[in-house]
Amino acid sequence: MLRHLLAFVLVSLALHAADPAEIKIWPEGAPGQMLPHSKATADFIRTKAGKSTLTDIHEPTLTLFQPAKPNGTSVIVAPGGGYVFLSAVHEGTQVCEWLASIGVTGILLKYRTPTRDEAAPHEKPVADAAQAIKLVRQRAAEWHLDPKRVGLLGFSAGGNLLAHLACDRGQPLERPDFGVMIYGGGFVDSKEPTKLKQGFSVPADAPPMFLACAHNDGQNSTASAVLYLEYKKHSIPCELHLFTQGGHGFGMRADNKPINAWPQRCADWMASMGWLSN
Repeated sequence: MLRHLLAFVLVSLALHAADPAEIKIWPEGAPGQMLPHSKATADFIRTKAGKSTLTDIHEPTLTLFQPAKPNGTSVIVAPGGGYVFLSAVHEGTQVCEWLASIGVTGILLKYRTPTRDEAAPHEKPVADAAQAIKLVRQRAAEWHLDPKRVGLLGFSAGGNLLAHLACDRGQPLERPDFGVMIYGGGFVDSKEPTKLKQGFSVPADAPPMFLACAHNDGQNSTASAVLYLEYKKHSIPCELHLFTQGGHGFGMRADNKPINAWPQRCADWMASMGWLSN
């Protein structure tokens, strides 16, 4: 355990020593228009955003966190924030640093925010994630990556983004090869949370998925269980971890609860699926 911790610290120091460059995913400008803040969104930002959160993102970007010895697998990280802002540290940079410590190229996605006032708040972030996956595959050789081992890890709203991108029927080039959803939700019926929301379904070719959530996280734990059962119907590889305590928004924080071990459980799953081998 001490050896793994030391490796993580050394990787973190190396990454901070040379800040990775941001890459625009829409060089000609992102499609569509961003709405001005409503009062509700402005209040949400004022009361919920912290020092490490980002908002008013109109030009989405990628930032690569490459390990010293990449194993070819990459994971695009989509932080949460209610489609209003991004929790860019404990659900972003720290996650990318952890991924780099296990040989995976972590790629931070800064998708457009806020989109909460739009009729379909996920649409622009999903478009950004799809373009990001496409870009990673296009530049895989340059970045020493396997274009068939591109994952997407999403927290909260980022998990909702992942659900739509993995399950909505988009172009294969724009869908992840596997997904990691941490306390994602928003795809079940609010009145009947044991059922998927109308218009949302899991296709037979959905990518393998790792799910982790706390029992005391509102409807998100139910959403995770429902998604797992839908995966089970199609015999698609899926691993589900539900923890009694943890609440919402724990990210990479360590507060001595069993749920804080989700990164190790996720790494074990990735290894079992062959994504940590060279």
